[in-house]
Amino acid sequence: MATSGIRRDGARLLAERAVRADGGAEDRAGAAATRVVTVNVAESPLVWLRARGRLSARQFDASEQLRADWERAGLAPRVTMRWDGAGRGDRGGAAPDPALAALDAKRRFEAAIAAVGPGLADIAWRVVCAGEGLAPAERALGWPARAGKLVLGLALDRLADFYRIGGAGGRPR
Repeated sequence: MATSGIRRDGARLLAERAVRADGGAEDRAGAAATRVVTVNVAESPLVWLRARGRLSARQFDASEQLRADWERAGLAPRVTMRWDGAGRGDRGGAAPDPALAALDAKRRFEAAIAAVGPGLADIAWRVVCAGEGLAPAERALGWPARAGKLVLGLALDRLADFYRIGGAGGRPR
């Protein structure tokens, strides 16, 4: 994938990406790119979908809740060892134990993924937790192009039901 340098524009991180005529990014072999687009590399796939009306507020809120549980549980892979200090015994009831909060988040995350179901959990995890785009997730799962958006919507609806997120259900366009 050809990418020029990343530049900052306010809160956005912008980069130029070459795109082939069929919509895919330029491959390593240097396939002929027909145009160059500017993308915000700091924007999650879910924010992108929400900003374009492809996710309802309910679906987006459900994805944010799953992502928060994923982060609180510390399930993301670590690059280095943890340098936070070991426990110091009795805290005197001053603050909740972070280890218990992480365990609660992990239980919620596992229950949410189970509620989504085995056929939908893959796309939910890839896009919501791993931050993978829809096209790469579809390719990794062996799905046809643009199938991921529909399946992700179904998964996020189930997540919203699990987290009891109300609001206007409805389907985005």
